[in-house]
Parts: sequence; structure tokens; C-alpha cells
Amino acid sequence: MTAALFLNGTVGSGKSATADAVGDLLAERGIPHAVIDLDALRRVWPAPADDPFQTELELANLSDYARNASAAGARVLVLAGVVEEVAALPRYEEAVGGPVTLVRLRADPGVTERRLRARHSADPDGLDWHLARRGELEAVLDGAGLPDTTVTTDDRTPRQVAEEALSGWDAV
Repeated sequence: MTAALFLNGTVGSGKSATADAVGDLLAERGIPHAVIDLDALRRVWPAPADDPFQTELELANLSDYARNASAAGARVLVLAGVVEEVAALPRYEEAVGGPVTLVRLRADPGVTERRLRARHSADPDGLDWHLARRGELEAVLDGAGLPDTTVTTDDRTPRQVAEEALSGWDAV
């Protein structure tokens, strides 16, 4: 893999929808790529006690996925997930085999709450957890000092957000 665009943000910020829209834009431009929502690479139950967010599993699976996507012809990788600290970036770069560009997606708390309520309408426990995690994760990301560009997702289509996210990425 030559490069990765990592859409980073709290739950409900629009990472998955934006990643899909970035994939659509890259396809329109004829750029071979792969899109992955990192949640899918770490979804295991129960989580290991020493890795509650299954980051180690995510990175191991990402390494395999990136290698396989590259072998299939992808030049770039679009990731939707969460990087909470600068020290984690080299591990993601190692996993994808190239540089990772971070784009932080931000949304007003009221917007993320609406999105989460719609997503978890049949899962009150999941909704409660995600609503609590949203604020906690927003604070972590605010204090992390990550080298990212910020794109606001409020009242914008995923395509509009994707266009802005791609506008500053020199890998495409």
C-alpha cells in the first residue's frame, strides 16, 4: 500500500459514511483503492482484558488487509476509525506499508446525538454507551495533539465532506 487516508473522529462524526463517499470519488477519478471501516477488523467478543478496544487485533488484521488490497491493485487505502494518540501513528503506517494522513471529522454534539439515536434506536444499552463514549472520545482527541486536518460534517452530505477531506491529500 502506498498511502492511507485515515478518517478519525468520535462516534457519530460521520467516518463510515465519509469513507464510502471518498471511495466513490476515488473510483470516479480512476484511482485504485480500498475502503475499510476499522470497526469490522476488531469486532470480537469478548474483548481481551488487556486490549478493551481490540487495537492489537485491528492492527494485525489491517496489515493483512492492506497487503491483500495492494496485491489486488489498490494504490491507496481509506480508513474509518479512531487514532487516540500520536504514538499510534507509526503502528498504522507499518500496518498499511506507507504514510497515513489523518483527517479529523467533527460534528456538533447535537448532530452526533441525533445520528447515534437513529443508529441505536433498537439498542438502548448501546445508545447509552455510545453517547457517553462520544464526549469522552472527543475530549481525548482534542488533547491528543494529532497531526490532522479538521473537516466539519454538520449539515453536509458525505460527498461534500469527502471532497474536502481529499482536497488536501497529496497522495491522489
